[in-house]
Amino acid sequence: MHEEGRGKRKDSSSSLDNKRSMCEEDHGERKDISLSSSLYTQCRVFSLDEIKWATNDFDEAFVIGKGGFGKVYKGKVDLGAGMDDVAIKRSNIDSNQGETEFWAEIKMLSKFRHSHIVSLLGYCEKEMILVYEYMPNGSLQDHLHKKRSDGSKSPPLTWIQRLNICIGAARGLDYLHTGTGVQHRAIHRDVKSSNILLDGNLAGKIADFGLSRITPAPQSGATTNAHTRHIIGTFGYMDAEYFSTGRLTRKSDVYAFGVVLLEVLCGRPALDFTLDEQQHNLAGWAKHCIKRGNISRIFDPCLQEQVSAKCLQKFAKIAYDCLHTCSKDRPTMTMVLAKLELVLTWTLQRANNQKHIAWTLFFTRTPRRVISDRKNAGCSSSGSATASQQVALPSGDTLTLILKEFTYSDLQTATCNFKLDCLIGEGGFGMVFKGWVDRETYTPRKAGNGLPVAIKKLNPESVQGLEEWQAEVNILGKCSHPNIVKLLGYCQENEELLLVYEYMQTQSLEKHLFGKHVEALPWSTRIKIAIGAAKGLAFLHTMENNIILRDVKSSNILLDEDFNAKISDVGLAKLGSDNGESHVTTRVMGTHGYAAPEYVTTGHLYAKSDVYGFGVLMLEIITGLRVLDTNRPATKKMLTDWVKPFLWDKKRIHKVMDPRLRKKYPVKAAHKTAKFILTCLVPEPSKRPSMEEVVSRLKGIDAIKM
Repeated sequence: MHEEGRGKRKDSSSSLDNKRSMCEEDHGERKDISLSSSLYTQCRVFSLDEIKWATNDFDEAFVIGKGGFGKVYKGKVDLGAGMDDVAIKRSNIDSNQGETEFWAEIKMLSKFRHSHIVSLLGYCEKEMILVYEYMPNGSLQDHLHKKRSDGSKSPPLTWIQRLNICIGAARGLDYLHTGTGVQHRAIHRDVKSSNILLDGNLAGKIADFGLSRITPAPQSGATTNAHTRHIIGTFGYMDAEYFSTGRLTRKSDVYAFGVVLLEVLCGRPALDFTLDEQQHNLAGWAKHCIKRGNISRIFDPCLQEQVSAKCLQKFAKIAYDCLHTCSKDRPTMTMVLAKLELVLTWTLQRANNQKHIAWTLFFTRTPRRVISDRKNAGCSSSGSATASQQVALPSGDTLTLILKEFTYSDLQTATCNFKLDCLIGEGGFGMVFKGWVDRETYTPRKAGNGLPVAIKKLNPESVQGLEEWQAEVNILGKCSHPNIVKLLGYCQENEELLLVYEYMQTQSLEKHLFGKHVEALPWSTRIKIAIGAAKGLAFLHTMENNIILRDVKSSNILLDEDFNAKISDVGLAKLGSDNGESHVTTRVMGTHGYAAPEYVTTGHLYAKSDVYGFGVLMLEIITGLRVLDTNRPATKKMLTDWVKPFLWDKKRIHKVMDPRLRKKYPVKAAHKTAKFILTCLVPEPSKRPSMEEVVSRLKGIDAIKM
């Protein structure tokens, strides 16, 4: 399966050729690229044979790292003045990153060149391979947190080394934000200690631009920003404002850099679940200590002889300012850089003057209390559907599906060649078309004849892809329930990925709550829809299925002609643990406003995280308002923050009920619904009801009549 997948990439589509041409144009504008070794070379296209020779045919002994994109190998290539060491990043066929990130990296590093940004030397298109300058000292994360094979850690970085690394990384980010001329700015979007690499002199350089965004240069005084539909980033470094609103600015990078500064200051990773619960999230715990003046609690003890109290406090204040909840209150990277350079100046002055400070009282430190390790229930990548209609499950078993394997030609016929007149929706995965097939054999029929179906077609530029396609096939292939949308078949042909579902005549709950020119749903219908959706989630959460949806929202609740609700879009779903503990992920995925707080801050994902999302969904159902609306006044943008106080007060609940209901709802039922929603939204997952309890409570609410 692995080699077969690789082979398919060799026949690149025309869109790939266009992107390659675009990137080669960018490279052509730069005749020479300066490397740290004073060697000059052009960013070039490598052949696969050259890459194989450089890595001894991808010998595992050459592997120096591994990330979301794939493995990184150390190799040697001829750059024009003899053989030089390089880092070769090869895409993994099972990676959750892929073509989009590959071309984003090439595009970014063809436009942005700086001594504190890792240089791209070339690429190989056939297997999506990137070739960079070699960074012999690994990453900042390696030096701060990584243990060697014998269990020991690398020698600790000195305070001056840490400051210089931070200053180098800050210079790279400041250049991305402000220093590229008048036409472009960039937002890195994944700043973290593992993406700060160190050269032979331990100079920090920014790396990994696969998730970055290039934006037009703003007018003087303006802030570069963009709205993103999908959440992308890393837990522990995620800017909560970006997560909740989707508004991505350069200040999102500043927040993440603030977390890196705390890692440098404390010697702790951004997330550490071996510590007491209040210390799991470094940013939250350290901010609390800094605010209270308890800096001695967070300081890395191996540095206590190297830094003055003044420098310590100033450095901690820089990190604290970067982590302000409101992006407008955070400094720019230019300001951060200037302050860090000032701290370095003070540190060097102290070293020159040989002044000594009494440390004994200042560095009293509370010992870490280590708690037992949690067992994380992982969800490994699964194989895609094959012609024999067997799908590999995360358990290693195979499941024989009663699904139709469509050809691409079949689905072209069913949709009149994906005619825009057949387009019925569009989401993160791609476009959804209405088509027609025979009711018994599912063979394609002409428009208007036979059984209507919904055909979801992957967009090559989508942030979702093969992994989500596989999840849909795997989960819906083994789940059959009246409140879960039925998957009828699939298509995997060349670069095309498609899914065929039963057609839901009444479309999504989102359209009926917020769409224009639609009749308001009566109270009884809203509760009916809520019960149906709750039943679908409860079915997924059963011990037999053990599936966490991870993306509960109104657009994923589809309705049939009788307004029966069905759960759809399970591409982001994960298997939960067997013992009720959390599944831990490293990459943030979901939709702004619906995600549970424990998932946003730590990456811990429970079945009860879906219950939180369902609570948000219920708020939309009773208020008729979107969870996030930037057109509302600032205090009302986030529905949960605005409405919660009204839910506690029986006398005020009517003020947030959907006015289109015209008060035609049982008052007692509204009060019980408000109380029930609050239980779903409590911060602690263990205190939320299960989805089975949710179904029971909703049935009780439905029994209350006018």
